[in-house]
Amino acid sequence: MGRNKFSQHEIDIIAMLLRRKNAGTRFQQKQIRHQLRVNFEFNISDFNEQGKAFGETELKEAVGRGAIKILDDATIADMKEKRRRDRERDALVERGERTGGDGTDWQLALKEWEEWENETERSENHEDWT
Repeated sequence: MGRNKFSQHEIDIIAMLLRRKNAGTRFQQKQIRHQLRVNFEFNISDFNEQGKAFGETELKEAVGRGAIKILDDATIADMKEKRRRDRERDALVERGERTGGDGTDWQLALKEWEEWENETERSENHEDWT
């Protein structure tokens, strides 16, 4: 699920992109939907009825019924900053889970161990020859 709170400026841009989407080819529509998801975290499926086209009119209806809220620019900027921090925290948590939770990269530790064993083995074999 994407966002449901946008600034008026973002809504204006989204409306313009939806007009272009509905007038474009299938490939252009796909590109515009991608732009909406990546740049605005706007997923059409969050606001429309399945199987129906979603355009500027439907956007205005979603705003009118309160499914999309319009907030001031400063609030939106704060919200985006919080989402960025949350994503960074989640990435750190996930990386911690992959490393065993204690920050140790077990694959790297295993590689270092194997290198140490190989060096020890080589030095022991070298001592046998002298």
